[in-house]
Amino acid sequence: MSEAVVELEVDGQVFEVRYRADGSGHYDFDWLNGPNPGYGFSSKSAGDAEPRSQAELEEAIRNFLKQVDPVTGYIE
Repeated sequence: MSEAVVELEVDGQVFEVRYRADGSGHYDFDWLNGPNPGYGFSSKSAGDAEPRSQAELEEAIRNFLKQVDPVTGYIE
């Protein structure tokens, strides 16, 4: 599979999500409108590295946002 890129808005926050082309099941999430330019996170699919559904990607983003300190904009 080639690298796939999608932009998702979750709870008012916008992320560019990239599925790595190497088939490893890794996703990179760049927080486009976050308080810290270049900040985001990476995640790996469990098991057979099948691509995640949009609902699963949105859940990963919500889990990330729950961990972010609202004062610093970073996971502390």
